[in-house]
Amino acid sequence: MSLSSLKIHSASGWTMFVFGLLAFLFGLVGLISPETLLYLLGFEVIDRVPGDYTIVFVIASSMASFNIGVYYVLAALNDLRKFYVWTVPFRAVTFTVFTLVVVMGIAPARFLGVGIWELTGAIATGLALYFERKQAQQGGKHAFKMDRISR
Repeated sequence: MSLSSLKIHSASGWTMFVFGLLAFLFGLVGLISPETLLYLLGFEVIDRVPGDYTIVFVIASSMASFNIGVYYVLAALNDLRKFYVWTVPFRAVTFTVFTLVVVMGIAPARFLGVGIWELTGAIATGLALYFERKQAQQGGKHAFKMDRISR
């Protein structure tokens, strides 16, 4: 498989690509400057004391975000729709957990943005997959094909 054969074939693929790119970039920010990521998420950046492993945890989470971003981008470029389907419910779970930590006062209100980002991505991917499946079941009548654009 050559690099020229990698392209995004569908609206659902674009949702995965965009989400993956953003996850990759936020992960990269956290790896380069964990304090910047904390600030962007609404957490107070404080002087650390011995035994405070906040920065280590942010780096570990950033590495996970970086990797997940790469997985999503590669899935989109290889049209791995089964993977897209798997992400939808888990992104909704992520929204629920992140929202709960804000509601419970564990995380600052700005952190809710991460949950909303997850839910928005889940809904966009889920809807795109639904309409693509519906179009395929109808024989592709009036189907919008993304690969026509990328040629």
